[in-house]
Amino acid sequence: MHATETRAIVTLSLLAAFVDGEKHERERAEIKRIAEGLSQADGLNLPTLYQDVLMKRVSLDSVAAALTSAESRQLAYEMAVCVCDADGVQSVAEQRFLASVQQTLGLGTAATAQFSQQADAMASAPLAVATPVAAAAPPQPGDAELDKTILNAAIVNGALELLPESLSTMAIIPLQMRLVYGIGKAHGFELDRGHIKDFLATVGVGLTAQYLEQAGRKLLGGLLGKLGGGLARGLGQQAVSSGMGFAATYALGHVAKRYYAGGRTLSTQTLKDAYASVAQEAQGLQGRYLPAMQETARTLDAGKVLAMVRGV
Repeated sequence: MHATETRAIVTLSLLAAFVDGEKHERERAEIKRIAEGLSQADGLNLPTLYQDVLMKRVSLDSVAAALTSAESRQLAYEMAVCVCDADGVQSVAEQRFLASVQQTLGLGTAATAQFSQQADAMASAPLAVATPVAAAAPPQPGDAELDKTILNAAIVNGALELLPESLSTMAIIPLQMRLVYGIGKAHGFELDRGHIKDFLATVGVGLTAQYLEQAGRKLLGGLLGKLGGGLARGLGQQAVSSGMGFAATYALGHVAKRYYAGGRTLSTQTLKDAYASVAQEAQGLQGRYLPAMQETARTLDAGKVLAMVRGV
């Protein structure tokens, strides 16, 4: 993919991030940080591009003109959909924006509708996994079992980070939310989606920002959107991204465990500090668990990822 096409896809993703006008200031700050952190990648000046988007100096028409292949236009649309769905099902403003994107890029309705439906299904997936009515209530997990659950979730999300499909990257977020939900429930708290979003934001994990960073690193590293090739699709290319899938999930799980076990009494700063500390610890563990991530990635495809997010 040419640098001009990469720039156009990133531009469209940033446009999608701000289209609803409801991003909290801390989320805007995270997106700005990501742009600055990726600024040297692929020769793109992303901080300037970030400002161009905020100042409305770019348009859908200019994006479309830079996307010269059918593959790049489809990938651009997919990333825009995932950005809009990262923090929940699309708002009316986001739906209108995506309809304009589809029309401006000249994409057919069949493929775009199917992708949008899959993304919406991920964004609206239930936090709790359904169990048969007749089944006995399972015993509450202990510390060791919760630790194992957190590690397994981190490995799965690390595996998703090795896959090139846009939806695989997006799936990391709902799986993280379900992990936090399960940990809260294990400590007697019945959490809703709004509370979990607030918890993630408090520790410093913005949903839209996280997707942009993970997908952006894949895109700039040449991994995102590559299809075919079997296991050569990117397994082992953990360096293409920052390994955020594993580290962020591991840190979220352990901080959530500490928070809910303590009756939700930790201060905002304590939560932030704890998350930063555990995330650093998790980064040191990635090498040990990379083979497990690679092996898990070999078993996943788009259908399995969607089913996993839905809890079926």
